[in-house]
Amino acid sequence: MLATLPLLKNTHFPSITRHTLDTLQVNLGYVCNQQCLHCHVNAGPNRTEIMARDICEQVLTYLRATPSIQSLDITGGAPELNPHFRYLVEMARQLGIHVIDRCNLTVLLVPGQEELAEFFAKQAVEIVASLPCYLAENVNRQRGKGVFQNSIAGLRKLNALGYGQQNSGLLLNLVFNPQGPDLPAPQAALEADYKQFLEQQHGIVFNQLYTICNMPIQRFGSQLISKGEFKSYMQLLRDAYREENLETVMCRNLISIDWQGYVYDCDFNQMLGLPLHLQSSRQRHISELLKVDLKGNPIIVADHCYGCTAGQGSSCGGALF
Repeated sequence: MLATLPLLKNTHFPSITRHTLDTLQVNLGYVCNQQCLHCHVNAGPNRTEIMARDICEQVLTYLRATPSIQSLDITGGAPELNPHFRYLVEMARQLGIHVIDRCNLTVLLVPGQEELAEFFAKQAVEIVASLPCYLAENVNRQRGKGVFQNSIAGLRKLNALGYGQQNSGLLLNLVFNPQGPDLPAPQAALEADYKQFLEQQHGIVFNQLYTICNMPIQRFGSQLISKGEFKSYMQLLRDAYREENLETVMCRNLISIDWQGYVYDCDFNQMLGLPLHLQSSRQRHISELLKVDLKGNPIIVADHCYGCTAGQGSSCGGALF
């Protein structure tokens, strides 16, 4: 794995500070039943990092102590493979927190997860599901043989429970990312194509499509370096920078927690090992931030931040405008 941080740290990206925190994003570990080419987490079946129960409890303590947080955004790896996943979801829902699960869809077919879709529906979990293309060949090339067919099977399970159906209250959003070192296509137009194709060809419905830029870090960044495409991709991102995206980038209202409970400004900084800065560069743990107001705190930036501000913008909620 070729490290990209040395190529990203020397940056001219503008300084930004945090607004009021409303989302806590928690990575439950890097274990995944897939090993995708574009994965910025470098997740896979052979990873062993996984959040322990006591760290989950500290996350819940932080939620109770921080009333501005409205959403718990759970990610991985495949977060559902963490044995404490359902406990964390249930407890957060009891606190009145909206829960988002970053789901790869195929985990719904993993042995032992047969009732996972029903659990989602019972807890009214919002599903944000990765489906980087509506064509089987492209998905399987990026994510592995048979992934597209299993993803469609997972989507049908969710649709059967009401997910993506009008007025059901069960949100199902899909995520697109480019196949290579390109900017995402315009989100609105691509969403219309997705909806038409998936409904006509597979009977699948969903709420929204999120287009997300591939980040030049971890597995995808390493591929760019090995192919000699890193510099040209970074130039593409810099040339497409739009200042108006700065106001709504996700790190303004979000912090990211890793599987050990350490805190970062965003998921991408977590993967680069760039910790949240609070009075010093010392790494901070979630247990240290109880009743700490992070509004106005400086956000650590590097050249990868151009990935969130290029073109239509990119965040965990898709395009920024």
